[in-house]
Amino acid sequence: MTNNVYLVWLEWPEKCFRVNAASLAVLQSLVGGRGRVVRVRGEREFLRRLPEATHAIVWNFREEWFGLAPRLVLLATPAAGRELLPSSAPDRVKMHFGHFHGAIMAESVAAFVLAWAHGFFRPELRKPWPRVELSDKCREVAGTRAVVVGYGNVGRAIGAKLGALGVDVTGVTSHGVFRGGRRVRGAALEKSFAAADWLVMALPSTTGTDDYLDAAKLRLLPRRAVVINVGRGNSVDEKALYAALKSRRIAGAYLDVRKNEHTVTLPVFGSNAAELAALDNCITTPHSSAFSPRYLEYCFRELSVDGCL
Repeated sequence: MTNNVYLVWLEWPEKCFRVNAASLAVLQSLVGGRGRVVRVRGEREFLRRLPEATHAIVWNFREEWFGLAPRLVLLATPAAGRELLPSSAPDRVKMHFGHFHGAIMAESVAAFVLAWAHGFFRPELRKPWPRVELSDKCREVAGTRAVVVGYGNVGRAIGAKLGALGVDVTGVTSHGVFRGGRRVRGAALEKSFAAADWLVMALPSTTGTDDYLDAAKLRLLPRRAVVINVGRGNSVDEKALYAALKSRRIAGAYLDVRKNEHTVTLPVFGSNAAELAALDNCITTPHSSAFSPRYLEYCFRELSVDGCL
């Protein structure tokens, strides 16, 4: 056995993001004879053990802590976003961000798409036995069209899952518009938006994506369109989205993320506007599209596959 020390500080309020005995056993089995896994439960204990660590797997890390970690060669986080770790590290330290989330999030998007298409969220369901009222409001998902904005690891996984359901998928990146793996030239973005049944936002927050989906882009969508945001809340102009939903300019929205996620119970658009979540055509979830009891197991196995352990 080598003298590697794998320092694990993954204590988080959400239970699936919190390391436990089962996930630690998975990590130790992957580490094997290369070293030992050490779990810590708080910042003070983490900093006390940091000088001996060769590998640190954490949710957050401050830049000044590198000075306390002379043996550190890997700093890893399960998170896909870059918000909780320093923007750079010493040359000796490799930084690793999770890219396993796509498969989980794709199921969440597919679940919503199927539920919406088949009327599970219709206000008519509040009535007793609304068979007649729903009879002309449900449809099949196969044959519909989705535009996935942010066609990276997560976006491609979502596109593959929707494609398996028979949805025609267009991917949008900073390099252009893609269909079937090929770039589409011309006014492809406007045409794709105009034909979209589902506009899926899977953008990160670190690439100048603030208010990407603004009033102008919302006006490109047909009235049947549904906006789905499982990326980051900053990418949607929520005031413009509220106006589009309230006026039925678009059919609906599913928001797993919000701009101000810790203040979502407060009025954010002014005293004369209702919350997005209060609209009957807006479904919200609490940034939970990647929840899975195997979340940290996926993280640890990815680190192993990527040669980080």
